[in-house]
Amino acid sequence: MVKEKTRYKAVIADHTYTIIGQESKQHMDLVTKLVNEQLAEIKHISPQTDNEQASVLLAINAISDQLKKQEKTINLEKEVAEYKKQTIRLAELENRIKRIEAIEEEARDVLKKNGQEGVEIHNHMEAQQILNENRKQQIQNKSTEQ
Repeated sequence: MVKEKTRYKAVIADHTYTIIGQESKQHMDLVTKLVNEQLAEIKHISPQTDNEQASVLLAINAISDQLKKQEKTINLEKEVAEYKKQTIRLAELENRIKRIEAIEEEARDVLKKNGQEGVEIHNHMEAQQILNENRKQQIQNKSTEQ
């Protein structure tokens, strides 16, 4: 949705300017207030500075601040992208752990069925081996039944 452009009268350093933009009156009031405060601060620090020089210094300060904020925004966006990658990686690892735990639980059930409850499973490879052997035994049993 495109905002309508509005006219705003700003009094900056005793000069009236008509500003056309999409910002609210409250926003422009705040901008005008900050510009006047910063111009006054520049003139207070350097009383020999005229309005034009103070305005140029204010513009330089504003652009400098803008560049710093843009750099910070870019760095934060990179950080967010990295956190998203890490989140995806953590979810993948969590899913792997759940699959491994399911394999180990299934292997424990097989051992229990076979009367080998005391056998300890040290890792998921052992658990998978138990399941493979069990499946192999099931296939052999079916082939001898036929």
